[in-house]
Amino acid sequence: MQKKQLHTTNRIANHHIDQLILNRWSPRAMSGEPITQEQLFSLFEAARWAPSSFNNQPWRFIYAQRDTPNWQTFLDLLVPFNKEWAQHAAVLIIIASKKTFAYNGKPSITHAFDTGAAWQNLALQASTDGLVAHGMEGFDYAKAAQTAGLSDDYEVHAMCAIGHLGNKDELPEKMRAQETPSDRNAIETFIFEGKIK
Repeated sequence: MQKKQLHTTNRIANHHIDQLILNRWSPRAMSGEPITQEQLFSLFEAARWAPSSFNNQPWRFIYAQRDTPNWQTFLDLLVPFNKEWAQHAAVLIIIASKKTFAYNGKPSITHAFDTGAAWQNLALQASTDGLVAHGMEGFDYAKAAQTAGLSDDYEVHAMCAIGHLGNKDELPEKMRAQETPSDRNAIETFIFEGKIK
């Protein structure tokens, strides 16, 4: 099967960056085609190599593939807006992290920061592989933790939908106009020398 590339044409970086970063975006249109375990585990392998404090690797990815017993339970965690498009994904993932260090049980201040790095690795690998990776905050966090069997020592951060790129014309009409790579604020809006102004 030939990859449907996610490369963008409307984004322009103001300073030199790799095209891999510039081309990554989060479509909602997915085809409903399954992905192989090899494709999925390639994404998890990319997440594995993210940096973390004391190499603690606090991230946890709890997943459900479509047409499996867990699929509907994961899909039902989503708010109606997200459920409407994510039903065509191949995989849904709950992204969480362990709040304490494995080596001494003490609180890890950077567990969420480290998990964000792992998610970004996964998203970049998906883009490289011609897959869609779309993160979401619109879901029931408490039910997600319960569904994933997470104790109070874990924190749920997000969910994501993974799949093959689909036709945006098959999205609900209200979503079609948003189905384009978005721009970003200039770096001057978030960098500060010495202190924030």
